[in-house]
Formats: sequence, structure tokens, C-alpha cells
Amino acid sequence: MKKRIFLTLALLILLTCILAGIKVLQIRHMMGQGAQYTPPPVKVTATTVQKNTWETLLSAVGSLEAVQGVSVAADLAGKVTRVAFQSGDKVSKGDLLIQLDTSSEQAQLPGAEAAVTLTRLNLQRADQLLAERIISPAEHDQAVADFRQAKAQADTIRATIAKKTIRAPFAGRIGIRQVDLGQMLSEGQTIVSLQKLDPIYVNFLLPQQQLDKLRRDLPVRVTSDASGQTIEGRISAINPEVDSATRNIRIQATLANPDEKLRPGMFVNVAVVLPATEEVLTIPGTSVLYAPYSDSVFVIDEQKDEQSGETRQVLRQQLVRLGTKKGDFVAVESGLKEGQMVVSTGVFKLRNGQTAIVDNSLAPPFQTSPTPENN
Repeated sequence: MKKRIFLTLALLILLTCILAGIKVLQIRHMMGQGAQYTPPPVKVTATTVQKNTWETLLSAVGSLEAVQGVSVAADLAGKVTRVAFQSGDKVSKGDLLIQLDTSSEQAQLPGAEAAVTLTRLNLQRADQLLAERIISPAEHDQAVADFRQAKAQADTIRATIAKKTIRAPFAGRIGIRQVDLGQMLSEGQTIVSLQKLDPIYVNFLLPQQQLDKLRRDLPVRVTSDASGQTIEGRISAINPEVDSATRNIRIQATLANPDEKLRPGMFVNVAVVLPATEEVLTIPGTSVLYAPYSDSVFVIDEQKDEQSGETRQVLRQQLVRLGTKKGDFVAVESGLKEGQMVVSTGVFKLRNGQTAIVDNSLAPPFQTSPTPENN
């Protein structure tokens, strides 16, 4: 009985050892196949590192302001008898905008002018009589005072009529009118906005560290999301003081605006073009794998296979130090050389040492001044 149990245990141990050996051989075979396995090459888009000459730009965010802009208001109280413009009209200097009721002043003016005529004649007679010593100097002085008082009274009536005849102080574009015919206006009440739109100012701020690079007449480029166009102008004024809170200096540039697409209050992007240029190595911004510790790119190297003798393209991850950006491109300060080939898109899915095939059939176009379509 004991002999039979011992024999059974021996057979079980032998069977277990045989199965374990078979499994070890299978695992070793799979490991050998895995070590010999070469993953298929991945298709990538590629571009070469190029040397370009870039303009030196100082970028800022600006706000547009009219060269001349006012809210036309009533100098005196009165009733509107005529509205001589339509909202949005373009007017010239001196054009009539609003006529207030001047019937009372018009009725008083003939009498005041008649008084001026009479006192002028009396003054002329007094001049003759004084020369002949018929009247005293005091009587002559009274005649002079009467004439001047009558003339001042007539001028006051004319000034009142002029103030109630509201005209455009300068040429520009009229806004939306805020009065109606027959409305009673109070003194200082706003009638309409008047803005001169061509040319137009753009105000922006730059750090005080850039002050030594700035001067009047430097060219600026302004881009607005409203028009989508880049408009060139020049710096017309630099504020003499720096803001003590932000340590920024205020700059003002003047832009031509013949189409009046730029309007006061609009937000724009401003770039000041400095005279100095710089040579930089550039790659597309999509070539960079950004990371907290350091940015990197995948360089495509050619390696010769020792077994087959064929040349293949292998990816090598290279750390780089980046500089300024311009459009779709970024400057590389160190880590790359001119003429090297780097992967241009999809770098997040690649790994170091991977074989690759370059296929630029679907490569996107890279531009220094891209204008993406607003979808």
C-alpha cells in the first residue's frame, strides 16, 4: 500500500517537472522572438532646420483712438427747429447739424442794429463838435460809451444766434443722433458723436526696458480681428513719463485709415519694427515636444543596418533651447544645426530610436505670417 502511494507521488512530481520544463522552453522561445522583433517604421512628416533673417519686433496690445473726437453738445438751452444730418453721415467742418429756435433773437436783432447805427452817427457828430470845442470831453465820452454799448448788445444777440446754430467743429463721421425735431434741449445736452477716423491713433504700452530702443517715426504694424488686414503706421509720440504702478511707457502711433475699417475703442495687436535684424535657426512650432524639464525635437538620422547593409532612417530625441516665435515657426538657440532633418508634426506619439519613413504628402504649409480661416 505504501509502495503504491510513493509511486503515485513520484509520477506526479515527474509530470510537474516535465510541464514546467515545457513552459520554460516556450517562454524562452517567445523572449527570443521578442528580442529579434523589429517594429515597422512609422510614417512621419519632416522638414529641415533653416537659417532665416528675422525682423526684431516688440509686440503689444493696443487700443484705437480718434485723432479728433467729441460729443457735440448744445451751448444754450432751446427748442430744436431743424436737424440737418442723418446718423452715420460724413460731414465737413462748418456743416450745419442742429438749428435751435432763434425767433426771439432774430426779432431783437434789427432794433439792436438800428441802435448801433444811431449811436455811430451821434459819435461822428460828437467828434466834429469836440474838434470845434462846442461840447465838452465828457459829452464826447458819453457818445463813445453809448456806441460801444449798442454795438456790444447787437454782438451779444448775434453770438446767441450763432450758439443756437450748432455746426461741425471739424470734418469727420457723425454717429447716431440723440435728439429729435421739436425736442427741448438743456444746456450741455449731448446731440451726437463726431469722430475723425482718418488718420487714427493706436495707443499701447511697452515695458520700460524697451525705452532705449524706441524713437519717433519707427514703423509699426497693426492687426485687427475685425478687418483681418495688417496696417502699417509710425510712432508719433512717446510719453515722457513711465507709469509708476506698471513700469510701462505709453506709446502712440498714427495709422492711415482711408476705408474707416478701424474705429475708436477697438482692440488691435501692435508690433513695433526695430531697425536691427537677427539670423536664427527656425523649425515649425509643431516640431517641438514641450515638457516641463526641457523641450525636445526628433531628429531623423540615417543609419546603416549591419546585417542587411541597408540604410534606414532612425528617430533621435534631441533636447533644444528655444527662442522667439514668429507665425508657425520658432527660433532654436541651441541643440540643432542648419540642414538637419526633424519631424514636423505628431511628435507626441514618437519614441527615441524608432525607425521612420518620411512622407510629406499631408504636411501642412508653415508660414511666418499665417492667416487662418475663421470657421
